Amino acid sequence: MTLPASLSGWLAHCERLHPATIDLTLVRVERVRDRLGLGFNCPVFTVAGTNGKGSTCAMLESILRQAGYRTGVYTSPHLVRFEERCRIDGEAVDAAALLPHFEAVEAARQGETLTYFEFTTLAILRLMASLGLDAVVLEVGLGGRLDAVNAIDADCAVITCIDLDHMEFLGPDRESIGREKAGILRSGRPAVLGDPVPPQSVLDHARAIGADLRCFGADFNYRGDRQQWAWAGRTRRHNALAYPALRGANQLINASGVLAALEALHHRLPVSAQAVRSGLAMVELPGRFQIVPGEPTLVLDVAHNPHAVATLAENLDQMGFYPRTHMVLGAMKDKDIGSMLARLMPLADAWYCADLPTPRAATAVELEALCRESPPAGAGGSHERLIQCHPNPRSALLAALDAADPADRIVVFGSFYTVGGVLEGGLPRRAAKHLG
Repeated sequence: MTLPASLSGWLAHCERLHPATIDLTLVRVERVRDRLGLGFNCPVFTVAGTNGKGSTCAMLESILRQAGYRTGVYTSPHLVRFEERCRIDGEAVDAAALLPHFEAVEAARQGETLTYFEFTTLAILRLMASLGLDAVVLEVGLGGRLDAVNAIDADCAVITCIDLDHMEFLGPDRESIGREKAGILRSGRPAVLGDPVPPQSVLDHARAIGADLRCFGADFNYRGDRQQWAWAGRTRRHNALAYPALRGANQLINASGVLAALEALHHRLPVSAQAVRSGLAMVELPGRFQIVPGEPTLVLDVAHNPHAVATLAENLDQMGFYPRTHMVLGAMKDKDIGSMLARLMPLADAWYCADLPTPRAATAVELEALCRESPPAGAGGSHERLIQCHPNPRSALLAALDAADPADRIVVFGSFYTVGGVLEGGLPRRAAKHLG
């Protein structure tokens, strides 16, 4: 074949290789990994979980960079550009830097029908392995045990909060899902469980393989008031910490797991108290309860399952009073959209349902029907709600901006595609002007 000359060409090639978008197995990836001789000579953190993975990776990255380490981070999916999936020293990788690694994976593939995710994961891992980094942070895509990221042995595995999502692949309940997430743990190595009530299956697997189990509430914990918070682990403490720059009631749980992971590898990656403070204060992650100030206030959140939407609802409820709240929604059809809507209906006055550019998505018409079926419990009472359909998230946001008063609030949520759709090409002028 003639090799693609651009990243877009390689991505198109990856989409054509395998008949299924998701085909969970490590066999293909491990064979290609071995042909590539792929591995890391620095500590590797692997992060799995239902919600909180992206925030955990971002906080690990920020603190390690403040401590002077050269970091590589792999996350998925992206919001706008594929290059966002790989950050080197806090910056998205340049597309041209990825091309030789796509070529190497293609050469090592030898007929293996890798999925898009498997191929692109291997290319990014090979790029990061070539750079002589001090620390690598890998976010699991789906599950853990059979995810392509798990082809790399973690020096420290972190499992964030576990809830019901991707049940068609991972199982029908938290125990089944936890069993899949626990597949990233390694014998004799730290296993940080950030979920306050982890499934028993995770605990059982960790003990069965002899992982160095570190549990929230037993091996590390936090306390705080309105002004500051403190963290305590097995051997280290941090007092009088400012709250993380990432907003939301759930971020202290994520930050606690981060500090436990850093404590576990402190002998290899020493991190000062000042690096912790600066890293938490400076961390950034678009689309995670991201508030764009101005008039009207704009909130961007990739929450796409009931657990994440419940956290979003709690965070929105703590923001204070807004005369009206306008919801821009796009979501995958395999999600429990009814439960997601039920959590936000009491806060919502208007809905702008959007089509998304993937066959996995529910159509705007389907979302509109679900909104109309939900109890009419708008923020102002049982008044008639505005519900509209739009061809894409950007069109839905423009309609919300036109309808909103300056004192109102607009919330964009439901999928990475939804938030990415409003960010692509820059925020509309009425919202973008508040970003300076």
